Amino acid sequence: MSREPPPATFRVAMRAWLHRAPGLSFPREAKRLAKNSMALIQEVLETVKKRNPNEPEFLQAVTEVLESIRPVIDRNKKYRDAKILERLVEPERMIQFRVPWIDDKGQIQVNRGFRVQMNSALGPYKGGLRFHPTVSASIIKFLAFEQVFKNSLTGLPMGGGKGGADFDPKGKSDTEVMRFCQSFMTELFRHVGPHTDVPAGDIGVGGREIGYLFGQYKRLANEFTGVLTGKRLNWGGSLMRPEATGYGAVYFAQEMLKTRNETIEGKICTVSGAGNAAQFTVEKLIECGAKPITMSDSSGLIYDKNGITEEKLGFVKSVKNVRRGRIAEYTKKFRGSKYVAGQRPWGIKCDCAFPCATQNEITGEDARKLIENGCYLVSEAANMPSVPAAVDLFIEKKILFGPGKAANAGGVATSGLEMSQNSMRLPWPREEVDSRLRHIMSTIFKNAWETAADYGEPGNLVVGANIAGFVKVADAMLDQGVV
Repeated sequence: MSREPPPATFRVAMRAWLHRAPGLSFPREAKRLAKNSMALIQEVLETVKKRNPNEPEFLQAVTEVLESIRPVIDRNKKYRDAKILERLVEPERMIQFRVPWIDDKGQIQVNRGFRVQMNSALGPYKGGLRFHPTVSASIIKFLAFEQVFKNSLTGLPMGGGKGGADFDPKGKSDTEVMRFCQSFMTELFRHVGPHTDVPAGDIGVGGREIGYLFGQYKRLANEFTGVLTGKRLNWGGSLMRPEATGYGAVYFAQEMLKTRNETIEGKICTVSGAGNAAQFTVEKLIECGAKPITMSDSSGLIYDKNGITEEKLGFVKSVKNVRRGRIAEYTKKFRGSKYVAGQRPWGIKCDCAFPCATQNEITGEDARKLIENGCYLVSEAANMPSVPAAVDLFIEKKILFGPGKAANAGGVATSGLEMSQNSMRLPWPREEVDSRLRHIMSTIFKNAWETAADYGEPGNLVVGANIAGFVKVADAMLDQGVV
């Protein structure tokens, strides 16, 4: 009878111990330590399942991180003794509240609001607000958990949090959005502040919503402080903040390509989404000489074999940001393009893929199609857009894969830079912010790349990013005691 090979995470642990501690008695000692850590992680995951039933996204995020950091848990007894994992998966604070508001017809509407303050070991909680009908406790908790490691990777003093509501701003008038935002902030304001928790935007929360939220906070708190990021430039915002997530994902892709002595110039790129991250990913790709050929929204995708140009992107920005229309309008304006309803762009031939829409948008089957069609780089501008089966396939086939917590960290990094500018009451020029953003993305890549190699998984940026982010947070938690 043939025996099944040990799981990949066990093999990672074995290689890591062999690499770092050649004096150990093998295989007995390594097996014992790996077995102990596997049991601990399984125990923590079982606890998460029991405490968070019916929260698949949160469990998915926790499982992905804990399984990939097993080698560092093997190596460091101090983390096991201090129950770092048990504390890390439990939010420091979770707020849920009612958001009543009145629509333009005079009807009372009621939504549900959330703020999850996950971990403050490195600084004030930092993370966006999402307004979308799919928002739930599971979605917000997974986003907050991911944010902890993403913020850690930036090197800036920021903890991790996330929030939002099951409110859909699509189809709402400006006054309806204002009434909702004011009601939302009327509860949230008591839980946030420039030294406590600094929210930002996310899906459904752009400059308009940030403005209304800030105005209500200022009214209630009677102070003008940097409590929110993503503000307009004329009242405390930072240059480059709108562009940062998309630009950062392209900068990260450039770093990955350097490992193969390649550049992004001339590469055929598929992009999902048509919001902020997608728009500026496309903008930076055009600027770098690449050829983006797709964008999408919840209704379907547009495919332009001739490439999306600056002029065409300008039209998309007008449709989505001003008229708040559908991406299908693109094909009525530009010849040679086509619209495919209900589809994502992962079946289209490309060199590089940039998922910029939402979580779990790349399935295992999508990943297989991407690889079969010649894609060899994926840079995640969205949060957890690839399901575990897709991630496993990317790693197995050794394509260049930038996980969201690393590749899309440019957005929160620039939010951190906005916080610094607010504290100093001093705006920085565009060139300085962009330079700092490039440096941060390069540093994140280098840190993840070197950490992956250090732990016996060269090229595996999932392992590298998770371990690098975890170690910094865990050490801060040790320093601060049992809190």
